[in-house]
Amino acid sequence: MSFAMGPFNAAYEARIDFAALRAARVARARAEMKAAGLDALLLFKDENVRYLTDLRAQQIAGKSSFLNGVLLAGDREPILLCSGGEVDRVRRTMPWIPDVRMIPILEEPSLIRAVVRHLLVPALSDLGLNRARVGIDAAPMALTMALQAELPGLGVEDGDGVMLRARMIKLPGELQALEEATAIADAVIAAAVAAVAEGTRECEVAGEAMRALFRLGGEYAHVMTPFVASGERMSPPNRFATDKVIRYGDVVFIDIGACWNGYYADVGRTVICGRPNARQKQIFRAVYEALQAGIEAMRPGRTNTEVAAAIRAVARRHGLEDRLLTLFIGHGIGMGANEPPYIGEPFPGAPEVELQPGMVFALEPLIWVEGVRGGGGVRLEEMIAITGEGPRVLSRAPFDERLLDGG
Repeated sequence: MSFAMGPFNAAYEARIDFAALRAARVARARAEMKAAGLDALLLFKDENVRYLTDLRAQQIAGKSSFLNGVLLAGDREPILLCSGGEVDRVRRTMPWIPDVRMIPILEEPSLIRAVVRHLLVPALSDLGLNRARVGIDAAPMALTMALQAELPGLGVEDGDGVMLRARMIKLPGELQALEEATAIADAVIAAAVAAVAEGTRECEVAGEAMRALFRLGGEYAHVMTPFVASGERMSPPNRFATDKVIRYGDVVFIDIGACWNGYYADVGRTVICGRPNARQKQIFRAVYEALQAGIEAMRPGRTNTEVAAAIRAVARRHGLEDRLLTLFIGHGIGMGANEPPYIGEPFPGAPEVELQPGMVFALEPLIWVEGVRGGGGVRLEEMIAITGEGPRVLSRAPFDERLLDGG
């Protein structure tokens, strides 16, 4: 389906078969693991654990990759390693996980050593993997060191690259899930835009957006710090909501997004409180045209480098190329809120990647100019799926016509 049918289970039409989707994801990860010559994957990144198990776990700020893990070996079902706060619930509500084992928060060195000695070493030994090649993604260094000390014949290699390759091309069910997440993200934008008014604070706009997110069954925002920046706080961008009062003539940027069933959508819009000035309209027009040029370039066989070049060419035509934010211009998205391939990453070593059907991106050019009354910073962000026919824009939030008019 190429639209969001609804987030609930329904008897009257076929929607997402999550059991089949989960099995397909595990099969894809297993195939990539074998292609890399690995015998097992030991994973702790939130998105990798969820990709293989569908675990929706409690998130503790700053503790990502320390709370839950998964071991995938050979043709065996994934073994879930999770916090004691999750184990009983998992055993009662996730029957597709036949083997779940409790772990502590992976920070205290003595507890990490105990997990390795009393849980991981026996698990690997039972599977005949004492001298195996195991891919690890984001485990604490203490865990990796303890594994190598306990099993000196164990080969520890990069497992995150394996999972990035597995997750890069979305399965049909994943595309459906991303449609649903984007529908919620569009609604979050609508709620935030409706809250923009003179005398309202940025944090109040973020609060109304988050209310819409949770009201519609969203799990998390795309970022832990909901991004609402108004007026001069967009020049340069202040990437979290503050107590700043929104004033007449302020641009207001909203970037909060949504997560639904583990899949993220990232949609951003810049609107005006009141009426824009001429410079604000010029900057908005430059970003809008750059975004459209980037989308047009997102066709199979083209590259992320070509997409970035199309965006920069438009910014250059407007005399604003040097005002593009010094960050990537777009990113892959799925179970990772931000994931490769990246578009326009300026740091050395950024690879050139050919676009393929099934890739999904958030494209988000941002131009900011200092010294503009009411703020001269604009970002516009769309969700784009690459298809055999070209780009398909998933997001539908409207653009502010007051900023586009006469630009």
